[in-house]
Amino acid sequence: MLELVTAGGWLMAPILACSIVASAIVIERAWVLRRRRIMPPNLVARIWQMHRQRTLTDERIRDIGKASPLGRMLAAGLVNRCHSHEVMKEAIADSGRHVVAELERFLDTLATIAAVTPLLGLLGTVLGMIDVFSVIMDAGVGDAALLAGGISKALITTAAGLSVAIPTLIFHRFYDSRVSRLAIEMEQQALRLVEVLKGEREASEENEA
Repeated sequence: MLELVTAGGWLMAPILACSIVASAIVIERAWVLRRRRIMPPNLVARIWQMHRQRTLTDERIRDIGKASPLGRMLAAGLVNRCHSHEVMKEAIADSGRHVVAELERFLDTLATIAAVTPLLGLLGTVLGMIDVFSVIMDAGVGDAALLAGGISKALITTAAGLSVAIPTLIFHRFYDSRVSRLAIEMEQQALRLVEVLKGEREASEENEA
């Protein structure tokens, strides 16, 4: 392996650096984008229970907002629970944009690595082929082994670039899709909470009338 890296030339260094960065991002996103961390189970039901028991204090709302990304969106709506549907939904939507932006963190970097590493590999191959043709000009085409060895070395960087780019692109698409699904589900949970709280309040007002 070390011989291949050495044979590939100086462009193997940025390709390897891209590989290390991509691996770190993949591991970090795998930890951050866990469903139980993003959307704790039964969170809306627990908030509803606190609301019914009149224990939903400002301090508890702050704790809910700090506990998870979904909690942050719900807390934004709960802070405005005394206002109309529209105000609550607008607050949730604004918070949701920030939450999704945080969930998408580093995904652009993954996409950039997936796009750049094949180009780095191709550049290495082009430079290698230039060296091969320089050898042909100096020594001619009589030594087939020398030419084959030079061409194989020139192709090493392309193979390395594709080896990094392909899995990086796969993980980027996977995490991008995962963030999209989580964003939709969080929005549904948040809107469900709004409808539950407002429906309960409106029912109470009708009974009092």
